[in-house]
Amino acid sequence: MGEKFTKGPASKDKRPAAAPNRERIGIIGGSGLYHLKGLSGLTPTVVETPWGQPSDPFMTGMIGDVPVAFLSRHGAGHRYLPGEINYRANIAGFVALGVRRILSVSAVGSLKETIVPGDMVVVDQFIDWTKGRPSTFYGQGAVGHTGFAHPICPDLAKTLVAACQGVQARFHDKGTYLCMEGPAFSTQAESFLYRQFKADIIGMTNVTEARLAREAGLCYATLALSTDFDCWHPDHDAVTVSDVLAVMEKNVSTANRILERALQTVRTAGQCSCQEAPRTALITHPDSIPTETRKRLEFLRILEREEGAGS
Repeated sequence: MGEKFTKGPASKDKRPAAAPNRERIGIIGGSGLYHLKGLSGLTPTVVETPWGQPSDPFMTGMIGDVPVAFLSRHGAGHRYLPGEINYRANIAGFVALGVRRILSVSAVGSLKETIVPGDMVVVDQFIDWTKGRPSTFYGQGAVGHTGFAHPICPDLAKTLVAACQGVQARFHDKGTYLCMEGPAFSTQAESFLYRQFKADIIGMTNVTEARLAREAGLCYATLALSTDFDCWHPDHDAVTVSDVLAVMEKNVSTANRILERALQTVRTAGQCSCQEAPRTALITHPDSIPTETRKRLEFLRILEREEGAGS
């Protein structure tokens, strides 16, 4: 399928193996969460995809007895703007590593008085306010329309909620994430408008990941870390990078504890329909899809599921 893996600087091994009979779980870290605490047997794993290379090598290893693949979405040293991230390669890389479930961590601004800096939010909905970034694997001769009414995997969301409860974090069990383009923070007029939309938090990355994960048939959930009040709040100054990082530094340890706890139960979550999404999305007859486009979709195993549905 065009996959190429490099395990570390000198290894010639190809597909890195997860522990026997254990599913590898994907984790995406955002601003402030560039490394995953407790990851043992760390192996940098480079994955090439038909959409290019992901933001960074995946860090594969174990947390306890759970095999994981960690990716820093902005790359080492935070090199990529939200609109520059190669989201398609990132999600395709997880597919190539055998990941079926992704837990995403993201720094966000709060649009509600009740969500204070330091709070965790388990997202359940998105508003997409991005502009022109690639957000689909379809195109170039293949048309697909994927259901996205409920963009977050309900089973993974329940797992995150239970983990937040388990570590006694201050959290909100649902919330609407408005995803803006960035990289500049909101104007005050925009911030007031987003509050009228009934959005709860604001960020710059996660809706694109969620769309692509659903197209690829992956379960996806977001743990959002509130760092500021955007610029709508009359008692707080406009948000700055230093403010965001200061709050993130205090809350990264909490996020790590939540993830560690969630990983112990994520494999026992109930059944969801996320992985069936590709079966009803493709409208183009497979025989009409150009060869190069077919190869890309085969990398994601989308055509395998479509053909299986019709058999």
